[in-house]
Amino acid sequence: MPSAFQSTQAFRTHSACTEDAARLLARNVPAKPWFILPVLRPLFSACLWMATVAIPFTLAAEVPAFTVATYNVENYLDVPKGTRAAKSQPSKDKVREAIKMLNADILAIQEMGSLEALDELQHSLRSEGLHYPHREFVRGWDTNIFVCVLSRFAFTARRPRTNESFLLNGRRLHVSRGFAEVDIRVNPSYEITLITAHLKSRRAAFQADESEWREQEALKLRSFIEARLASNPRANLVVLGDFNDTPDSRPLKALIGKGKTSLTDIRPSEMNGDSYADPESRYEPRRIAWTHFYAKEDTFSRIDYILVSRGMAAEWLKAGTRILTMPNWGLASDHRPIVATFAAQER
Repeated sequence: MPSAFQSTQAFRTHSACTEDAARLLARNVPAKPWFILPVLRPLFSACLWMATVAIPFTLAAEVPAFTVATYNVENYLDVPKGTRAAKSQPSKDKVREAIKMLNADILAIQEMGSLEALDELQHSLRSEGLHYPHREFVRGWDTNIFVCVLSRFAFTARRPRTNESFLLNGRRLHVSRGFAEVDIRVNPSYEITLITAHLKSRRAAFQADESEWREQEALKLRSFIEARLASNPRANLVVLGDFNDTPDSRPLKALIGKGKTSLTDIRPSEMNGDSYADPESRYEPRRIAWTHFYAKEDTFSRIDYILVSRGMAAEWLKAGTRILTMPNWGLASDHRPIVATFAAQER
């Protein structure tokens, strides 16, 4: 299953051409191809050439793009652990369907069970045409679910964070799921650093307030972000995963940071035709951006993120950034995966 190449300029030109043709056709022109008015023939010839020749050539000739996604696969366990049940086969099948629809070059996963469960997922995907030859599996303080990274591209460095801790109200606590940090060579002249995390859930814990615990995990993660960007604020860094909190929360504000090392929240949304954005509004556009359904409260919220450094934001291609929508998405997980596209060249 080959990776796609992106060209926003070609896409916009094609869209404009198609819209122009549609507007002209709407003027009561009979819907028969041989009846196209002479004045319209050049336009339709140009559109046909764009669709069949120019766009494929442009996509191949332009700088190639790559995609990065994150997906909480909800207890992808091969055997029961504690209060967590083994994942059913229909649910596993739906997870694979979603991953194949994403077709991401780099995929960060949260709530993966054992290494054997990851082996099964990789093998099943490969048998269905999607091969990820490179992977990172990071254990943490939580012994039931873990974070991992699957990639078409090779890793040039690995920095697993498996035993991070902090003091909260005089008590020593640990980062529940650890952090997976890898350097990835996308091509000979372009490399990125990727960090994925699964911050403390919003379930109550007897050791400490869950929101304060999550904030401390976010601050610990922020320290690694600062370390990566300290020497080069323009470095290509993507921080992504299930952060278990909303954009206005203290943990998210801590992760995003301020100043030269601040990150950009690219906020994927559904590609459902929504395009309106109020230029006078100081808020995000009214587009569907929720990523998680919490059945206990019957609420939808955005708690999965792709955050990028200033350097990587320069290569971000908005047209290829979205939330995956599919029928019966909830059979796979209580989360929806998100994906972003980037040009594989410094800008």
